[in-house]
Amino acid sequence: MTDTPMTPAAIRAARAEHSTLRDRDFADKFSIFEGQLVAAYAGEGVTRIKPAPDDIMPRLAALGEVMALTRNPSCVIEKVGIYDNYRSGQHAAMVLNDAIDLRLFPKHFVTAFAVERETDKGIRRSLQIFDAAGDAVHKVHLRDASDLAAWAQLVADLKLEDQSQTLAVEPRKPAEAPKGNPDKADALRAEWAKMTDTHQFLRLASKLKMNRLGAYRLAGKPLARALETGAVNAMLEAVRDQGVEVMIFVGNMGCIEIHGGPVKSLREMGPWQNILDPGFDLHLRLDHIAEVWAVTKPTQRGDAVSVEAFDTEGGLILQVFGHRTEARDHRPEWNGIVEGLASLAAAEMA
Repeated sequence: MTDTPMTPAAIRAARAEHSTLRDRDFADKFSIFEGQLVAAYAGEGVTRIKPAPDDIMPRLAALGEVMALTRNPSCVIEKVGIYDNYRSGQHAAMVLNDAIDLRLFPKHFVTAFAVERETDKGIRRSLQIFDAAGDAVHKVHLRDASDLAAWAQLVADLKLEDQSQTLAVEPRKPAEAPKGNPDKADALRAEWAKMTDTHQFLRLASKLKMNRLGAYRLAGKPLARALETGAVNAMLEAVRDQGVEVMIFVGNMGCIEIHGGPVKSLREMGPWQNILDPGFDLHLRLDHIAEVWAVTKPTQRGDAVSVEAFDTEGGLILQVFGHRTEARDHRPEWNGIVEGLASLAAAEMA
């Protein structure tokens, strides 16, 4: 970003002049990080709190109904619910219920704030968690039905002595470029075909000195099929029209948030495609999609088929699977949608 960061006072002055910008857009415009913007208001509606998931997550259920938000540069997912059923873990933790389904990676929970912001609709309260680069990992927004006494207790219990208005950040790590290993292509395909769980894939790719996108490019059909970039929008429209329930994964290095269920309402606005359903919103930059893959991974319950979108740097934007439960298996209908998506022409892949 900048070698001479703006002072907290300068950040607040600029923010007052650009009050309509979203926090992320303001930070980009003024070459700071979003965490630095929030920190500039410490003591002025913002309180620094302990950031670890084990400190924050077990207390959130007491807030009642809230909205969980996770984003990356190209996609935002928002789910309304209660943070019950938190499961701790040193390297990976989770919140697991029908409404809020999260995978949390504690090493990226570096800084956290309790935010109270005056708006034309009254005070809006949120918990905002940032990584070492000052990028948002996860946010929790209170709603009208949330318990304000539980909020006040949470802030009091987790408040840190350090209430500095400055935030030191580390350089933002770029997405890892696609990494394949042509000498191991046959081994990749052979071991891929033997998988019994989708979670085995990244371990397999790593063992062969590859990453996700590099392995997809190398494996080829029928394991991985390159699709036209418009396939994501076509898939969302088909899911809506056919009433097929899906699982949509959106995340960053510190948090993955998952929607399991239908897609009912799509509304395209400029470059954004938006899902606007009760209790579930998703905002996707269609113009950021550079590569799309239909991927098949063997499991003990049959093939898991996904549609996965990547940006120009090779960063994963989102993944969509068929929603499979013990009560109802949506795999056949979902597989039919994926099979009907247009493949990328060979000339475009060259």
